[in-house]
Amino acid sequence: MSNAYKDHLGRPIVAVTGMGVITSLGQGLEDNWAALTGGVSGIHKITRFPTEGLNTRISGMVDFIEIPAANSVERSYAMARETTLEALAQAGLSGDFNGPLFLAAPPIEPEWSARFELADRSPPSTQPGDAYNRFLAAMREKADPVFHEAVLFGAISERLADRFGTRGLPVTLSTACASGATAIQLGVEAIRQGRTDRALTVATDGSVSAEALIRFALLSALSTQNDPPEKASKPFTKDRDGFVIAEGAATLVLESLEAAVARGARVYGILKGCGEKADLFHRTRSSPDGGPAIATIRAALADAGIDEGGIGYINAHGTSTPENDKMEYLSMSAVFGEHLPSIPVSSNKSMIGHTLTAAGAVEAVFSIQTMLTGTLPPTINYQNPDPAIVLDVVPNVKRSQQVSAVLSNSFGFGGQNASLVMTAEPA
Repeated sequence: MSNAYKDHLGRPIVAVTGMGVITSLGQGLEDNWAALTGGVSGIHKITRFPTEGLNTRISGMVDFIEIPAANSVERSYAMARETTLEALAQAGLSGDFNGPLFLAAPPIEPEWSARFELADRSPPSTQPGDAYNRFLAAMREKADPVFHEAVLFGAISERLADRFGTRGLPVTLSTACASGATAIQLGVEAIRQGRTDRALTVATDGSVSAEALIRFALLSALSTQNDPPEKASKPFTKDRDGFVIAEGAATLVLESLEAAVARGARVYGILKGCGEKADLFHRTRSSPDGGPAIATIRAALADAGIDEGGIGYINAHGTSTPENDKMEYLSMSAVFGEHLPSIPVSSNKSMIGHTLTAAGAVEAVFSIQTMLTGTLPPTINYQNPDPAIVLDVVPNVKRSQQVSAVLSNSFGFGGQNASLVMTAEPA
């Protein structure tokens, strides 16, 4: 391999040759980018299920794709399929993909209505009120293959593998909010290690349900500013009160730069560096001193061979929760120091909400698009800045500015942190 196709550590350079995305802003990269840079919000009132009695009645759901069955597996699969079709078309690839699949998918559970329906099929439990035992008894007594696939964690990746002809056993992972970035990291590592010249990295999340809203509400994680919905997500502001749960998907086609050039593919960006660190502080809360996040960012920069002054834009995790935004600011301050005031930092979640499992990949696509177009997407709803968080958040309106290196952060519940460094050129 020519040195022109190797990075600073002698590894194959990893290129992005295709991208696809779906969020509450629309289907496809073109529509999403126009809305995102236009400061449009996709957050709206929930109509999929009743919200009476819930503290949060808004989300960034994807309601415009026709899905035959209303469960999270079908929604997640449908979005992943559509973004993969878009990414492969952009990459100029058809037929069997001939490379591995790395999928980030939400934890799959049967929704409560389905659990009660199954439980009603079985005889009363010998332990009164033991709905779980009744549920298991129903599954044993009357097999339901359709329902089984609807709650099977690996079903989405298996269907994608069959649909697109990927090679080997597909990998499904779930590392909370870092999942999308982690899937990309696995694809990067597979190419760097010489195991493949090409990888399909997909992240999808169609898991918004009443139960999800209740669970996150019990953690005091969700915004309760329901009216108007589009004003609820306000990262880095003084009056932020929680994130807005959302759905979406993104697919990136990764190839070794050498293989991409050999087939005449267009290179949209370079996956230059990946960082990953665990946070042992709490099951859901991030360490308030930002230690693990600091280590994650530094690991990504070191992996990329770029110093603190080399980053031109940061696509922040920026959830709009009081604690996480503060932690991320402290982390970026510790890493970038005197450089931070001159680095634009914006949050896509102000417009699309938090797409959970899909977020890292969705934001990676938008980060690459930032470099391609020379346009920085804004952080909307930035009317009341937090005096303790001093950042250039590209407030409210997009900005024309060419950047050649972007950092994208994904800091997840449960202690998983991941950061990606992307560049416009290999060098």
